[in-house]
Amino acid sequence: MPESRALPVEAWMPWYQKIAEILGLDQARDEEATQVLSMLLEGKDLSPSVLQERIRRRPVLVFGAGPSLERNLAEIELPSLSERWLVMASDGATTALLRLAGRIPDVIVTDLDGRMPDILTAHERGAIVVVHGHGDNIPRLRRYVPKLGSALGTTQVRPQPRVYNFGGFTDGDRAVFLAYAMGASAIALAGMDLGDVIGPYSKRRVRSPEVKLAKFRICKELLEWLASKAEARLLNATWHGERIRGFKDVQRSDLRGLCL
Repeated sequence: MPESRALPVEAWMPWYQKIAEILGLDQARDEEATQVLSMLLEGKDLSPSVLQERIRRRPVLVFGAGPSLERNLAEIELPSLSERWLVMASDGATTALLRLAGRIPDVIVTDLDGRMPDILTAHERGAIVVVHGHGDNIPRLRRYVPKLGSALGTTQVRPQPRVYNFGGFTDGDRAVFLAYAMGASAIALAGMDLGDVIGPYSKRRVRSPEVKLAKFRICKELLEWLASKAEARLLNATWHGERIRGFKDVQRSDLRGLCL
């Protein structure tokens, strides 16, 4: 695989420890999930080089599952953009892309708590699925990974065979970290509000809205950290989203003229 821009795991782990303290994560369970995912991917794991071949030197449009997602999809001219931009969906955004835009994402980044029939349908129709393992989704790993023909595995702790750590914590910021690691020339955000409203395409059952909003804050902080180091053009086309330091705010209609 050509040289990757992935951040060293040693640079990520202090962030993980900080997040684990804030959210009360169980590192042992996260490590168990990594081992389970590694086992489930045996014989069907996707090499990062496959993803890098698709992304390297291309602009990537990352769709979050925030409340502005529907408006962004209505305003962004996906058919014309798809000629140039690779489309990446974070978990529940897959459903909106399928139902509202009729678009199969090129890549889906998920911890399997979105609408799985839509994610599986998109995978069957060509989407690469990047599956994240953590302590809270071990049963979903066991249920759904066997249904995938192939997948790239990720973790938020130290990697294991067939499971990688490219940085990031929520589906949205992990998608951005992944696109950056794979050599994207530019990364644009859409539907990634990171405010105090949970969008309809976000996790279907939210046990604690307070925890979900805390994750939005963590996502924003991680994106700003990446932006301080990034060697790619970073853009934010989210309608009424939070300002993210290091990401240039752009109009949705401007994306077609960028990076051509």
